[in-house]
Amino acid sequence: MGLLERLRKDWFIVGIVLVIAVARLEPAVGVKGGPLKPEITITYIAVSAIFFNSGLSLKTEELTSALMHVKLHLFVQIFTLAFFPTAIWLFLQLLSITPINEWLLKGLQTVGCMPPPVSSAVILTKAVGGNEGIVVTPLLLLLFIVRRYIRDWLERKKPPFGAISSCVLLMIIYTTFCDTFANPNIDLDKFSLIVIVFIIFSVQMSFMFLTFLFSTRNDSGFTPADTVAIIFCSTHKSLTLGIPMLKIVFAGYEHLSLISVPLLIYHPAQILLGSLLVPTIKSWMVSRQKALKLTRQPKVPVKV
Repeated sequence: MGLLERLRKDWFIVGIVLVIAVARLEPAVGVKGGPLKPEITITYIAVSAIFFNSGLSLKTEELTSALMHVKLHLFVQIFTLAFFPTAIWLFLQLLSITPINEWLLKGLQTVGCMPPPVSSAVILTKAVGGNEGIVVTPLLLLLFIVRRYIRDWLERKKPPFGAISSCVLLMIIYTTFCDTFANPNIDLDKFSLIVIVFIIFSVQMSFMFLTFLFSTRNDSGFTPADTVAIIFCSTHKSLTLGIPMLKIVFAGYEHLSLISVPLLIYHPAQILLGSLLVPTIKSWMVSRQKALKLTRQPKVPVKV
């Protein structure tokens, strides 16, 4: 894959780096009260646009068939919204006695509380060939009625929902870091940042392995395709919904950008690890499906 093609594919991650760099060079543009007026354009317009756009992009007509996988959805929701944040909280009790920046640790806890994404996990699951039933956060249910009335128009025009949300999200990230760089009292040491990156990759690998063990037990009742969905959906966290949530919950916090850093790291990390593991997981799923198919075939009686 050429460099330009790679940049085109990963333009959003490149965009995150660029907006943070621009914010560092000229933070006065995006600070509260600055020319962009983020207290209005971001807090009200951009955040609302993110949630509204996410709701429109979900195909509610497919929700009924997706909800038939009750056991699968329960596993994903319990793991990602109960086990995940609890395990992170216990882990942070140990890390609290270390010299790691406390705001980065708080950000790590917010990562654990985030809902699963409606994009990257589904895309990777589909790439493997797993069960891609939609798993959504309850907040988006409020937006379903709008899609029902303009469904035909959406199907004809096929608006680029992902690109729209990503662009709005880049604006939110930009103004968040403008506030950070405009504050002389905030200092992020490289040691804390490196440790957090290592922790995030370790957490993802550990939880992916853990979900694999849970979902492949003989009494689990999950198919190999279900396991693929569980591995990705249970361990991935939504940046698109997460950053606006942090913007609302921690509005006015001078350390908001530091709290956001772990989630900003988690997003490219989950895509990178997921992409690297797609061939391995796909090979396992295919071989497992073949083995199950052979065991279920009726034995042909031997004639004497």
